[in-house]
Amino acid sequence: MAASPTHRVRIGMIGGGEGAFIGEVHRLAAALDGAVELVCGSFSRTADNNQRTGARLGLAADRIHADWQALLEDERQRPAEERMEAVVIVTPNHLHVPIAIAALQAGFHVLSEKPAALSLAQAQELKQVIESSQRLYGLAHIYLCYPLVWQAREMIRQGQLGALRKIHVTYSQGWLGDGAATEGNKQAAWRTDPALAGASGCMADIGTHAFGLAEFVSGHTVNALCAALGTHVEGRRLDDDGDVLLRTAEGATGVLSASQISTGEENSLEIRIHGELGALEWRQMEPNSLIHRELNAPLRVLRAGIDQPSLCDEAKRRSRLPGGHPEGYLEALANLYRDFAAAVRRGDSGTAEGVPGILQGVRGMAFIEAVIASQKSELKWTPLAADSQV
Repeated sequence: MAASPTHRVRIGMIGGGEGAFIGEVHRLAAALDGAVELVCGSFSRTADNNQRTGARLGLAADRIHADWQALLEDERQRPAEERMEAVVIVTPNHLHVPIAIAALQAGFHVLSEKPAALSLAQAQELKQVIESSQRLYGLAHIYLCYPLVWQAREMIRQGQLGALRKIHVTYSQGWLGDGAATEGNKQAAWRTDPALAGASGCMADIGTHAFGLAEFVSGHTVNALCAALGTHVEGRRLDDDGDVLLRTAEGATGVLSASQISTGEENSLEIRIHGELGALEWRQMEPNSLIHRELNAPLRVLRAGIDQPSLCDEAKRRSRLPGGHPEGYLEALANLYRDFAAAVRRGDSGTAEGVPGILQGVRGMAFIEAVIASQKSELKWTPLAADSQV
């Protein structure tokens, strides 16, 4: 049933205790529009960390739970006007599916960090549960929520680039270049542990962001790839670098590169798409500019802002300030929370309008499994699973 069109959606959070980067980011973004209210949480397996985090966030003692199972059971039994409506999952990867399935089956909406699962089979199982639950599922592909990403997508949909020929997307970081996983860095440690991160390291962590961005903006479906993965830090058990050739069902070719050992890089996600009539270029570290190159015409730069007449409606809706006032990562994630909360209020199920969902999750896992298969194979091209097509 649809709730009040104006109430703050009550959320609980699993993961995100002291020392965890992404949980705090989610809380800051969620607060930006006042669309949601954090009412409970299970933030850490370490009791002191869990209690400190909950207390710092102003939660009542009986809404700070020792583990995620206790949180779901307690919230399920509370009065409807008091219990959480959606749970936010910001744990290491191996817990995403177990928590999501349990929460959906308990009657709660789910907003999960990516990747959706540890395997394609897991993601497809989760998809079935979502479809039968009549609840919402959102996936935190934050980079798909920037205004100018939507602008680029709309320009391509309108044919301003003509038939697409080349997709080039890179995501470069340097933070895992010095063996930090063995030096007490918890964020590095779980991302390089197959039991917690899954079968891939760098490609699952940031390569899926690049892949999702490429398909979302271009509107193309990658149907085959050729991949080479690398592990550059001695003793590391998962990839920390990789390059992938791409082919799409619509006839474009491309290159995807992801690295977490590129010395000196911070968080450099970039996409360039070339068509027969022009090209577009967007960089996450300079997110308020979209470069448009037209055939036989001067280069132009589109700028983010609610007052920019050249932007499409979807880009303007995701802008909050007039041009020249920088917006970035927190605002993009806040866009996701705003759209997800609106869908909860409407009583929607499945996928919230404007929010990445399980289809992106399935595609991401199909990409990872094809990359791993390609790395192991002597064949030049490896197809993506046919049942992952959207």
